[in-house]
Amino acid sequence: SRAEHTETQCSKTMTAKRDILCLFDIDGTLTPSRLVIKPEMKQFLQDLRKIATIGIVGGSDKAKQEEQMGGDATGMYDYVFSENGLVAYKDGKLIGKESIKKWMGEEKITVFVNFCLRYLADLDIPKKRGTFIEFRDGLINVCPIGRNCSQEERIEFFEYDKVHEIRINFVKALEKEFPDIGLKYSIGGQISFDVFPIGWDKTFCLGLIDVSQFKEIHFFGDKTYEGGNDYEIFVDPRTIGHTVANPEDTMKQLKELFKL
Repeated sequence: SRAEHTETQCSKTMTAKRDILCLFDIDGTLTPSRLVIKPEMKQFLQDLRKIATIGIVGGSDKAKQEEQMGGDATGMYDYVFSENGLVAYKDGKLIGKESIKKWMGEEKITVFVNFCLRYLADLDIPKKRGTFIEFRDGLINVCPIGRNCSQEERIEFFEYDKVHEIRINFVKALEKEFPDIGLKYSIGGQISFDVFPIGWDKTFCLGLIDVSQFKEIHFFGDKTYEGGNDYEIFVDPRTIGHTVANPEDTMKQLKELFKL
């Protein structure tokens, strides 16, 4: 484990200096997927913030993140990185914002979206709902079942996708159709995948942090396997990566790491 050597460092740094930064994925790491953070986890993070600097980084926009995190995230955490850090806040203030629309241009976007819509139309899956393509500032989110499916339908699709690899095959089709467009595809959560320029993954947020002020930067995520949306930041040499199974496991690992 990449985290093995860090226990002694962390236990030595239990001071008010907060010179250890903990970055967290949201879905599946701090909250059940697309559900609201549990009160005990919310309180635990506030307690942890007394001894460590806390940041959240996810693919969702700020509104969705705050819905999940139960309030004004920029007031509760030191760093809030929405859309992988393409919309970034530090100490409650906006410190960066990128635009995929500007980067791609309307012509490329139209060709890309048209291909996705044709692919979705021909896709044979048990259920389809609505909002299949969602534009955010820094990425495009593609959802085969449609983002306004119910929680029950979300879980249903997730289990179906595990067997039939709907999202994996969709990504393969896009890579084949657009080999030179400079886009990367990242499967995260339960029902969708993100599309963004190469380099605009979760490691983007690290470029907005003054890494010299921290002894260590720890990242906690559940999709840390290759192709998962936590992979790049998990293996980045600037971070110490931790794979978690669920929010309860995240809390357990933090308690061990910080001797809480």
